[in-house]
Amino acid sequence: MYERSHLRSNPKSLWDKAKSIIVLGVNYHFNCNSLELLSNKEKGIVSVYSRNNDYHKIIKKNLKHLSVQISDLYDCDYKYFIDTAPVMEKPIGMLGGIGWQGKHTNLVSKDFGSWLFLSSIFVNKKINNTHPEIDHCWSCTNCIDICPTSAIVEPYKLDATKCISYLTIEHKGIIDKNLRKLIGNRIYGCDDCLAVCPWNKFAKKSKEISFYPRDDLIKPDLGDFLSLTDEDFRKKFSKSSIKRIGRDRFLRNVLIAVGNSKEKKYKKDIEALLEDESSTVRAMAVWSLKQLIDSNHIENYKKKYFALEKNKNVQEEWLN
Repeated sequence: MYERSHLRSNPKSLWDKAKSIIVLGVNYHFNCNSLELLSNKEKGIVSVYSRNNDYHKIIKKNLKHLSVQISDLYDCDYKYFIDTAPVMEKPIGMLGGIGWQGKHTNLVSKDFGSWLFLSSIFVNKKINNTHPEIDHCWSCTNCIDICPTSAIVEPYKLDATKCISYLTIEHKGIIDKNLRKLIGNRIYGCDDCLAVCPWNKFAKKSKEISFYPRDDLIKPDLGDFLSLTDEDFRKKFSKSSIKRIGRDRFLRNVLIAVGNSKEKKYKKDIEALLEDESSTVRAMAVWSLKQLIDSNHIENYKKKYFALEKNKNVQEEWLN
Protein backbone atom coordinates (compact mmCIF):
# COMPACT_ATOMS: atom_id res chain seq x y z
CA MET A 1 0.00 0.00 0.00
CA TYR A 2 2.86 2.36 0.82
CA GLU A 3 4.49 1.82 -2.56
CA ARG A 4 1.27 2.66 -4.37
CA SER A 5 0.10 5.48 -2.10
CA HIS A 6 0.62 8.04 -4.89
CA LEU A 7 -2.03 6.22 -6.94
CA ARG A 8 -4.52 6.34 -4.07
CA SER A 9 -3.97 10.02 -3.37
CA ASN A 10 -4.65 11.14 -6.93
CA PRO A 11 -7.15 9.31 -9.21
CA LYS A 12 -5.50 10.95 -12.22
CA SER A 13 -2.52 8.75 -11.56
CA LEU A 14 -4.73 5.86 -12.60
CA TRP A 15 -6.12 7.64 -15.65
CA ASP A 16 -4.93 11.14 -16.54
CA LYS A 17 -8.07 11.88 -18.58
CA ALA A 18 -10.43 11.38 -15.66
CA LYS A 19 -12.62 14.39 -14.80
CA SER A 20 -15.39 12.73 -12.79
CA ILE A 21 -15.79 9.58 -10.73
CA ILE A 22 -19.12 7.80 -10.36
CA VAL A 23 -19.11 5.60 -7.26
CA LEU A 24 -21.70 2.87 -6.97
CA GLY A 25 -22.91 0.75 -4.09
CA VAL A 26 -24.41 -2.70 -4.59
CA ASN A 27 -26.47 -4.13 -1.74
CA TYR A 28 -25.64 -7.69 -0.64
CA HIS A 29 -27.78 -7.94 2.51
CA PHE A 30 -29.94 -11.06 2.84
CA ASN A 31 -31.13 -11.20 6.46
CA CYS A 32 -28.13 -13.17 7.69
CA ASN A 33 -26.20 -12.48 10.87
CA SER A 34 -22.89 -14.30 11.30
CA LEU A 35 -22.79 -13.40 15.01
CA GLU A 36 -25.30 -16.19 15.63
CA LEU A 37 -22.64 -18.80 14.86
CA LEU A 38 -19.96 -17.56 17.26
CA SER A 39 -21.11 -19.86 20.07
CA ASN A 40 -21.47 -22.88 17.78
CA LYS A 41 -17.79 -23.84 17.73
CA GLU A 42 -18.19 -26.85 15.41
CA LYS A 43 -19.44 -24.60 12.61
CA GLY A 44 -17.20 -22.40 10.49
CA ILE A 45 -18.11 -18.78 9.88
CA VAL A 46 -17.75 -17.56 6.32
CA SER A 47 -18.15 -13.81 5.82
CA VAL A 48 -21.62 -13.20 4.43
CA TYR A 49 -20.34 -11.61 1.22
CA SER A 50 -18.52 -14.83 0.29
CA ARG A 51 -21.29 -17.37 0.77
CA ASN A 52 -22.07 -17.61 -2.92
CA ASN A 53 -20.60 -16.53 -6.27
CA ASP A 54 -17.65 -14.15 -6.46
CA TYR A 55 -19.10 -10.63 -6.40
CA HIS A 56 -16.31 -9.29 -8.61
CA LYS A 57 -17.57 -11.26 -11.60
CA ILE A 58 -21.22 -10.37 -10.99
CA ILE A 59 -20.64 -6.65 -10.53
CA LYS A 60 -18.07 -6.39 -13.32
CA LYS A 61 -20.59 -7.55 -15.92
CA ASN A 62 -23.18 -4.99 -14.76
CA LEU A 63 -20.54 -2.29 -14.41
CA LYS A 64 -19.44 -2.71 -18.01
CA HIS A 65 -23.04 -2.50 -19.23
CA LEU A 66 -23.69 0.66 -17.19
CA SER A 67 -20.42 2.24 -18.35
CA VAL A 68 -21.45 1.80 -21.98
CA GLN A 69 -24.80 3.46 -21.28
CA ILE A 70 -23.11 6.39 -19.54
CA SER A 71 -20.66 6.71 -22.42
CA ASP A 72 -23.51 6.90 -24.92
CA LEU A 73 -25.42 9.40 -22.79
CA TYR A 74 -22.52 11.77 -22.12
CA ASP A 75 -20.43 11.04 -25.21
CA CYS A 76 -17.38 10.24 -23.10
CA ASP A 77 -14.70 7.64 -22.55
CA TYR A 78 -14.62 5.57 -19.38
CA LYS A 79 -12.73 3.15 -17.19
CA TYR A 80 -14.36 1.08 -14.48
CA PHE A 81 -12.93 -0.55 -11.35
CA ILE A 82 -14.12 -3.16 -8.87
CA ASP A 83 -11.24 -3.95 -6.47
CA THR A 84 -8.88 -4.03 -9.44
CA ALA A 85 -7.05 -0.76 -8.78
CA PRO A 86 -6.11 1.40 -5.76
CA VAL A 87 -9.24 3.55 -5.88
CA MET A 88 -10.29 5.16 -2.59
CA GLU A 89 -13.95 4.23 -3.03
CA LYS A 90 -15.00 4.92 0.55
CA PRO A 91 -14.02 8.61 0.87
CA ILE A 92 -15.09 9.19 -2.74
CA GLY A 93 -18.39 7.43 -1.98
CA MET A 94 -18.89 9.78 0.97
CA LEU A 95 -18.30 12.77 -1.32
CA GLY A 96 -20.76 11.23 -3.77
CA GLY A 97 -23.47 10.90 -1.14
CA ILE A 98 -23.70 7.10 -0.95
CA GLY A 99 -22.89 7.00 2.75
CA TRP A 100 -20.23 7.89 5.28
CA GLN A 101 -17.09 6.15 6.47
CA GLY A 102 -17.98 4.71 9.87
CA LYS A 103 -15.75 4.24 12.88
CA HIS A 104 -14.95 0.72 11.61
CA THR A 105 -13.62 2.46 8.43
CA ASN A 106 -16.26 0.86 6.18
CA LEU A 107 -18.95 2.80 4.36
CA VAL A 108 -22.34 3.00 6.07
CA SER A 109 -25.57 3.92 4.28
CA LYS A 110 -28.81 5.21 5.77
CA ASP A 111 -30.69 2.99 3.33
CA PHE A 112 -28.57 -0.18 3.29
CA GLY A 113 -26.54 -0.17 6.49
CA SER A 114 -23.07 -1.66 6.20
CA TRP A 115 -23.82 -4.22 3.48
CA LEU A 116 -22.52 -2.59 0.30
CA PHE A 117 -20.04 -3.58 -2.39
CA LEU A 118 -18.37 -0.51 -3.89
CA SER A 119 -17.22 0.06 -7.44
CA SER A 120 -16.43 3.10 -9.58
CA ILE A 121 -16.58 4.44 -13.10
CA PHE A 122 -14.07 7.09 -14.23
CA VAL A 123 -15.20 9.33 -17.11
CA ASN A 124 -13.36 12.03 -19.03
CA LYS A 125 -16.22 14.48 -18.73
CA LYS A 126 -17.33 16.79 -15.96
CA ILE A 127 -20.55 15.62 -14.30
CA ASN A 128 -22.44 17.67 -11.72
CA ASN A 129 -21.51 16.54 -8.24
CA THR A 130 -24.04 15.10 -5.80
CA HIS A 131 -24.28 16.28 -2.20
CA PRO A 132 -21.70 14.75 0.16
CA GLU A 133 -22.97 12.64 3.05
CA ILE A 134 -22.11 13.53 6.65
CA ASP A 135 -21.03 11.28 9.51
CA HIS A 136 -23.98 9.76 11.40
CA CYS A 137 -22.05 7.52 13.81
CA TRP A 138 -22.38 10.08 16.61
CA SER A 139 -21.39 8.58 20.00
CA CYS A 140 -21.90 4.93 19.00
CA THR A 141 -18.89 2.63 19.53
CA ASN A 142 -20.51 -0.77 18.85
CA CYS A 143 -18.06 -1.69 16.11
CA ILE A 144 -15.04 -0.77 18.22
CA ASP A 145 -16.31 -2.62 21.28
CA ILE A 146 -17.07 -5.89 19.47
CA CYS A 147 -13.85 -6.27 17.47
CA PRO A 148 -12.32 -9.59 18.69
CA THR A 149 -8.72 -8.50 18.17
CA SER A 150 -9.11 -4.78 19.01
CA ALA A 151 -8.10 -4.01 15.43
CA ILE A 152 -10.05 -0.73 15.46
CA VAL A 153 -7.42 1.05 17.51
CA GLU A 154 -9.40 4.29 17.64
CA PRO A 155 -12.47 5.67 15.86
CA TYR A 156 -11.91 5.66 12.07
CA LYS A 157 -8.51 3.97 12.38
CA LEU A 158 -7.90 0.27 11.70
CA ASP A 159 -4.77 -1.78 12.35
CA ALA A 160 -5.11 -4.18 9.41
CA THR A 161 -2.48 -6.56 10.81
CA LYS A 162 -4.90 -7.42 13.63
CA CYS A 163 -8.06 -7.53 11.51
CA ILE A 164 -9.46 -11.07 11.16
CA SER A 165 -10.61 -10.33 7.60
CA TYR A 166 -7.02 -9.49 6.69
CA LEU A 167 -5.55 -12.39 8.64
CA THR A 168 -7.82 -15.06 7.16
CA ILE A 169 -7.87 -13.74 3.59
CA GLU A 170 -4.92 -11.51 2.67
CA HIS A 171 -2.25 -12.70 5.09
CA LYS A 172 0.04 -15.39 3.72
CA GLY A 173 1.78 -17.96 5.84
CA ILE A 174 1.41 -18.56 9.56
CA ILE A 175 -0.86 -16.39 11.70
CA ASP A 176 0.55 -14.89 14.91
CA LYS A 177 0.02 -17.29 17.81
CA ASN A 178 -1.32 -14.48 20.02
CA LEU A 179 -4.21 -13.89 17.62
CA ARG A 180 -5.28 -17.47 16.87
CA LYS A 181 -7.63 -17.98 19.81
CA LEU A 182 -9.24 -14.61 19.12
CA ILE A 183 -10.15 -15.77 15.60
CA GLY A 184 -12.57 -18.29 17.08
CA ASN A 185 -14.45 -20.21 14.39
CA ARG A 186 -14.14 -17.58 11.66
CA ILE A 187 -12.64 -19.36 8.65
CA TYR A 188 -12.99 -16.68 5.96
CA GLY A 189 -13.34 -13.03 6.88
CA CYS A 190 -15.16 -11.39 9.77
CA ASP A 191 -18.40 -9.39 9.86
CA ASP A 192 -18.62 -8.50 13.54
CA CYS A 193 -18.08 -4.74 13.19
CA LEU A 194 -20.54 -4.60 10.30
CA ALA A 195 -23.18 -6.77 11.94
CA VAL A 196 -23.54 -4.65 15.10
CA CYS A 197 -24.03 -1.33 13.30
CA PRO A 198 -27.40 0.17 14.35
CA TRP A 199 -27.98 1.48 10.83
CA ASN A 200 -28.46 -2.10 9.64
CA LYS A 201 -32.05 -1.96 10.89
CA PHE A 202 -32.77 -0.03 7.70
CA ALA A 203 -31.04 -2.56 5.45
CA LYS A 204 -33.06 -3.96 2.57
CA LYS A 205 -32.78 -7.48 1.21
CA SER A 206 -30.68 -7.63 -1.96
CA LYS A 207 -32.43 -8.28 -5.25
CA GLU A 208 -29.35 -10.00 -6.68
CA ILE A 209 -29.99 -13.73 -6.25
CA SER A 210 -26.34 -14.53 -7.02
CA PHE A 211 -25.46 -13.06 -3.61
CA TYR A 212 -27.87 -15.33 -1.74
CA PRO A 213 -25.95 -17.88 0.35
CA ARG A 214 -25.28 -21.45 -0.66
CA ASP A 215 -26.76 -23.89 1.84
CA ASP A 216 -23.37 -25.52 2.45
CA LEU A 217 -21.75 -22.21 3.44
CA ILE A 218 -24.37 -20.90 5.87
CA LYS A 219 -23.47 -23.23 8.77
CA PRO A 220 -20.68 -25.48 7.46
CA ASP A 221 -19.28 -28.23 9.67
CA LEU A 222 -15.57 -27.70 10.25
CA GLY A 223 -14.93 -31.41 9.86
CA ASP A 224 -16.17 -31.33 6.27
CA PHE A 225 -13.18 -29.22 5.26
CA LEU A 226 -10.34 -31.11 6.92
CA SER A 227 -9.94 -33.70 4.18
CA LEU A 228 -10.05 -31.27 1.26
CA THR A 229 -7.47 -31.93 -1.43
CA ASP A 230 -6.41 -29.14 -3.74
CA GLU A 231 -8.68 -30.57 -6.42
CA ASP A 232 -11.61 -30.81 -3.99
CA PHE A 233 -11.05 -27.22 -2.87
CA ARG A 234 -10.95 -25.85 -6.42
CA LYS A 235 -14.09 -27.72 -7.35
CA LYS A 236 -16.04 -26.72 -4.25
CA PHE A 237 -15.13 -23.03 -4.50
CA SER A 238 -14.82 -22.70 -8.29
CA LYS A 239 -17.24 -19.75 -8.45
CA SER A 240 -16.48 -18.32 -5.02
CA SER A 241 -14.11 -15.57 -3.90
CA ILE A 242 -12.80 -18.10 -1.37
CA LYS A 243 -10.96 -19.84 -4.19
CA ARG A 244 -8.39 -17.06 -4.46
CA ILE A 245 -6.75 -17.77 -1.09
CA GLY A 246 -6.04 -21.36 -2.09
CA ARG A 247 -6.51 -24.63 -0.29
CA ASP A 248 -3.53 -24.28 2.07
CA ARG A 249 -4.49 -20.91 3.55
CA PHE A 250 -8.10 -22.02 3.81
CA LEU A 251 -7.10 -25.16 5.71
CA ARG A 252 -4.85 -23.01 7.92
CA ASN A 253 -7.97 -21.06 8.92
CA VAL A 254 -10.06 -24.19 9.41
CA LEU A 255 -7.40 -25.78 11.63
CA ILE A 256 -7.32 -22.68 13.84
CA ALA A 257 -11.10 -22.88 14.18
CA VAL A 258 -10.91 -26.63 14.92
CA GLY A 259 -8.34 -25.97 17.64
CA ASN A 260 -10.58 -23.33 19.13
CA SER A 261 -13.53 -25.75 19.10
CA LYS A 262 -11.80 -27.99 21.71
CA GLU A 263 -13.54 -30.97 20.08
CA LYS A 264 -11.38 -34.11 20.39
CA LYS A 265 -13.34 -35.89 17.65
CA TYR A 266 -11.18 -34.07 15.08
CA LYS A 267 -7.92 -35.72 16.24
CA LYS A 268 -7.65 -38.28 13.45
CA ASP A 269 -8.33 -35.73 10.72
CA ILE A 270 -5.74 -33.39 12.20
CA GLU A 271 -3.15 -36.16 12.48
CA ALA A 272 -3.49 -36.85 8.75
CA LEU A 273 -2.56 -33.20 8.11
CA LEU A 274 0.65 -33.46 10.16
CA GLU A 275 2.16 -34.96 6.99
CA ASP A 276 0.55 -32.53 4.56
CA GLU A 277 2.68 -31.18 1.70
CA SER A 278 2.10 -27.61 2.91
CA SER A 279 4.27 -26.48 5.81
CA THR A 280 1.63 -23.90 6.73
CA VAL A 281 -0.99 -26.63 7.04
CA ARG A 282 1.38 -28.84 9.05
CA ALA A 283 2.20 -25.98 11.41
CA MET A 284 -1.45 -25.21 12.09
CA ALA A 285 -2.21 -28.91 12.45
CA VAL A 286 0.35 -29.06 15.27
CA TRP A 287 -1.15 -26.02 16.99
CA SER A 288 -4.68 -27.32 16.52
CA LEU A 289 -3.83 -30.71 17.97
CA LYS A 290 -2.21 -29.07 21.00
CA GLN A 291 -5.50 -27.30 21.76
CA LEU A 292 -7.39 -30.60 21.85
CA ILE A 293 -5.20 -32.96 23.87
CA ASP A 294 -2.99 -32.74 26.95
CA SER A 295 0.79 -32.36 26.90
CA ASN A 296 1.47 -36.02 27.73
CA HIS A 297 -0.38 -37.22 24.66
CA ILE A 298 1.25 -34.51 22.53
CA GLU A 299 4.64 -36.04 23.34
CA ASN A 300 3.53 -39.26 21.65
CA TYR A 301 2.71 -37.40 18.46
CA LYS A 302 5.91 -35.39 18.70
CA LYS A 303 8.05 -38.54 18.91
CA LYS A 304 6.41 -39.81 15.73
CA TYR A 305 6.47 -36.65 13.59
CA PHE A 306 9.07 -34.19 14.86
CA ALA A 307 12.12 -36.10 13.62
CA LEU A 308 10.64 -36.11 10.11
CA GLU A 309 9.99 -32.36 10.07
CA LYS A 310 12.47 -30.12 8.24
CA ASN A 311 10.57 -26.84 8.24
CA LYS A 312 11.60 -24.40 11.00
CA ASN A 313 8.12 -22.91 11.43
CA VAL A 314 6.59 -26.33 11.98
CA GLN A 315 9.39 -27.32 14.32
CA GLU A 316 8.72 -24.20 16.40
CA GLU A 317 5.07 -25.18 16.71
CA TRP A 318 6.14 -28.54 18.12
CA LEU A 319 8.62 -26.99 20.55
CA ASN A 320 6.61 -24.02 21.84
